[in-house]
Amino acid sequence: MQACEAKAVIIVEDDLSMNQALGRILRLGGFRTLSYASAEALLAVPGADGARDAKCLVVDIQLPGINGFALCERLLTMMAIPPVIFMTAFDEPETRAEAARCGALAFLAKPFSGKTLLEAISRCPATSEPKQS
Repeated sequence: MQACEAKAVIIVEDDLSMNQALGRILRLGGFRTLSYASAEALLAVPGADGARDAKCLVVDIQLPGINGFALCERLLTMMAIPPVIFMTAFDEPETRAEAARCGALAFLAKPFSGKTLLEAISRCPATSEPKQS
C-alpha cells in the first residue's frame, strides 16, 4: 500500500492508548497523523486543523460530549470533508445504519487489526473529492 505523504489522517479517539496505537499503525503505514482526544478538541482548532485536506478521518463514534456522528455533521456545516472511517466498540445494526447514512467509507468494530484499518484507508480515492453538505 502506498500512502499519500502530503495528506494526514486525522484521528479522533478519546481512549489514549487506542489513540496512540492508531497513530503508530498509521505512521508505520506511511501516513502523517493528527490526533485529537475529543470532537471538541478538533473543532477548537481554527479551520479544524486541515480536516478539509486530510486523506481521511478516523473517528470513534462513542466520544464524550459531541459524538462521532455529530462531529461529522458539524464539520460538514463548516467545510467539505474527506472520507470518514467510523470505529466503535458498540457494534449494533442501528449504529451501522447511522454510519452508512453519514456516508462512512468504512465501519470498524473494535477490536480490529491494523491491517484492516490500512485496507480501509487504501479505499480512499487517490484524489478524493471532499464530501459536501
